[in-house]
Amino acid sequence: MNKFLAALTLSLTLATPFAAAAPASIADSPEAQAFARDIAERHGFDAGSVLTQFAAVRPNASVLQLIAPPSTPAQRSWERYRPRFLNEQRINGGVRFWQDNAVALARARALYGVPEEVIVAIIGVETAYGRITGNFGVLEALATLAFHYPRRAEFFRAELEQFLLLARENGLDPLAVKGSFAGAIGIPQFMPGSQRRYAVDFDGDQRVDLAGSVDDAIGSVARFLEQHGWQAGQPVAVPAQLPGTPDAGLLQAGIRPSLRAGDLYARGIVAAAAPESTVTLVDLVSPERATEYWLGFENFYVITRYNRSSFYAMSVFQLAEEIRTAKMALAGR
Repeated sequence: MNKFLAALTLSLTLATPFAAAAPASIADSPEAQAFARDIAERHGFDAGSVLTQFAAVRPNASVLQLIAPPSTPAQRSWERYRPRFLNEQRINGGVRFWQDNAVALARARALYGVPEEVIVAIIGVETAYGRITGNFGVLEALATLAFHYPRRAEFFRAELEQFLLLARENGLDPLAVKGSFAGAIGIPQFMPGSQRRYAVDFDGDQRVDLAGSVDDAIGSVARFLEQHGWQAGQPVAVPAQLPGTPDAGLLQAGIRPSLRAGDLYARGIVAAAAPESTVTLVDLVSPERATEYWLGFENFYVITRYNRSSFYAMSVFQLAEEIRTAKMALAGR
């Protein structure tokens, strides 16, 4: 081998260590083989068939790159995060989605107590109303993370197990299902375990189809929130005025409401909340501007069960409010 080829080979090896180290297929991983034996014993799968499916996919370097935290974490900024979801396209798209699916949304609200605008906003944030649902093979993505991402291997092995059960229960080819790089599926981006626990057949066709049925997606989002404690008719969040920087302990109390609004008022934190309300103090940090503070109620916490981020929950809430306002304006013309 001449010097140029040797140098090129070394360069490629160093640039793509995953490709050099990765097994030929998922099935070649000892952990995958043990997993196949385990679910065969506990759930009656045929281990050989599972390994045959694993042999058809390979560890996906793009999945590992997308899931990994950045080497230098980006500074949190509500100012930069908010416009990704609070924009004219998402608001107008939400109004159209509501108009097109008004019957299913009203039925979901009646059955589960979740307002139409909140259901619409979650679907809008997750997939732009079903337009962006992911093009990764779910089996490949979950298996890659289950056996080649030690940091969260336990979680993704559990989701891989749930996915194989889901596929068997619904007569799906595991190799044909597409989703996000993390294995989330369909219009509402449910992980397989959430789909098995919370999804519903809302269109009455005797199957749950979160990828193809908007009605199923609507009903499933509403039921997910209801099962996590949504309080019908109760607020989500209100803006708060502070006399200065709050005590660190108030912010460290966590995202689940545990503070009494009356106690916060006694410390100078003013908001439109009943004194006996249990709330959390939410800080929406932006390096570009002053921090924005809100009080979040139980329903705010429930939204974070979908995605454990105060930025996410506030985006859903504010998008929901904008969609509702825009729809009402149209109706009043």
